[in-house]
Amino acid sequence: MGGLSRDRATDARRATAAHLPGYWIDSVVPLGEGEDNVAYEVNGELIVRFSKDPDPASRAVRVNNEARLLAAVAGFSPLPVPEPSFTVAEQGCLAYFKLPGLPLIDLPVSQRSAHAGSIATTLGELLTALHRVPVGRMAELVDTDDQPKALWLRDAAETYAAIAATVPMAHRPAVEAFLDAPPPTGRYALAFSHNDLGIEHVLIDPAAWTVTGVIDWSDAAIVDPAYDFGLLYRDLGPAALSLALRSYRTDVHDLQAISARAVFYARCGVLEDMAYGIQTGHEKYLDKSLAALEWLYPEQAQ
Repeated sequence: MGGLSRDRATDARRATAAHLPGYWIDSVVPLGEGEDNVAYEVNGELIVRFSKDPDPASRAVRVNNEARLLAAVAGFSPLPVPEPSFTVAEQGCLAYFKLPGLPLIDLPVSQRSAHAGSIATTLGELLTALHRVPVGRMAELVDTDDQPKALWLRDAAETYAAIAATVPMAHRPAVEAFLDAPPPTGRYALAFSHNDLGIEHVLIDPAAWTVTGVIDWSDAAIVDPAYDFGLLYRDLGPAALSLALRSYRTDVHDLQAISARAVFYARCGVLEDMAYGIQTGHEKYLDKSLAALEWLYPEQAQ
């Protein structure tokens, strides 16, 4: 097959027909689009995703590496991950059958809050498994992503300047005090991690409220082990962070230091998520970010 056409739905249909002969295609519908990928759902069960990278060689490398990565992660993750059904390298196409469950971000906030502790405990166990994998084993599959904290803070300040009008007045002093304070310092060992463990990528059985899988490993990297804990804190709150760390097992990483850096990443990340929700019109990102301001940037006493 050649390069991408302007009609990605047609590309998804053609790729599926070519690589799953005998599979009857009844429907192809848009599933979603992010900064890096656009995805379609075939027959309500098969995800066909295309990289938006304009360079054919680059997107081929990315999709091949991700397929290899998913195969590797499946070998040590205690939770299910997508299993590639086929790839079309030159199109940056990766296809896999959906895992059971619904994204946690799509479930009612009240129930999400009620079950946040057990979910966080499970995700702490996942992070234990990921962070124990020797970094050298994963270095051929993923990049290192460990930007200076000062750069994080600078980017957060720029994001805040763009969205300040949407931040409720009561939370602005805390945001501005954070942006004016120095970032955390100190050395730490890097670890392999999902690197985007927000609630949009955590699948849940809505009846049993158990974690059924973790999706979208395209940002996986060798990172600060505190980063994914920061996303759990951002999306699920302080009690969830405590329970995730309680279930986390490590002989290498300092839990108090991880907790402190997790708070830093969460405070930066909520501004980024808020901006994403505003720019794209995805209200669920904006709504969860506004709710998180209560614990990330609490109102200051007068």
